[in-house]
Amino acid sequence: MRVTIATSQEGGTPKRHALLAFYYLFLATGVVALGYAGYAVLDRYWFQGVETSKFDTVSAPAEVRAVEVAPISEGGVIGEIEVPSVRLKAIVVQGDSEKLLRRSVGHLPETALPGEAGNIALAGHRDGLFRPLKDVRPGDAITLRTQDQEFEYQVEWTAVVPPTAMQVIQPTSEPALTLITCFPFYYVGGAPERFIVRAREMSVIPRAPSAP
Repeated sequence: MRVTIATSQEGGTPKRHALLAFYYLFLATGVVALGYAGYAVLDRYWFQGVETSKFDTVSAPAEVRAVEVAPISEGGVIGEIEVPSVRLKAIVVQGDSEKLLRRSVGHLPETALPGEAGNIALAGHRDGLFRPLKDVRPGDAITLRTQDQEFEYQVEWTAVVPPTAMQVIQPTSEPALTLITCFPFYYVGGAPERFIVRAREMSVIPRAPSAP
């Protein structure tokens, strides 16, 4: 009987070691994942804070004038978007790469820039800066600020579409703003659909000069 028990215990040791190894592997993976998620959140807040401070202290022109839309390099700051009704306020940069969208709202390069005719398309992560869009409603106001001007929009409609619905970013005959994020908002993993917010331009006003 003693021999049988000893043999059983010796045979079970490798299994216990394997289970422990898997346990520590999963634990380490979880720690790394949580660490990366924490870093991503902190990096986003740091970037938004720094760029918002810079943007708010830029001196805007004191007089109304025609603004020439100049090319913007990838990652360059375009301005700031604000949706007061859902407490969304974020820096907008040029480009829609994963790296840029982790810390900012991205402008789709193939669409119009603020000040140009047509459809301005902005993208953001549903679990990041664009999470508040889940509560946006038709009639809500949106402001898109650049160094020189403020573009005021009003939400016309929202929709859920497949990722292949490229018509939402096509040029429009009237100035428009299109916001894009993944859907459902609380989906785990790669979300299968896209949530769209379409707004029409209501007015354009010059930004007031910053206080010295």
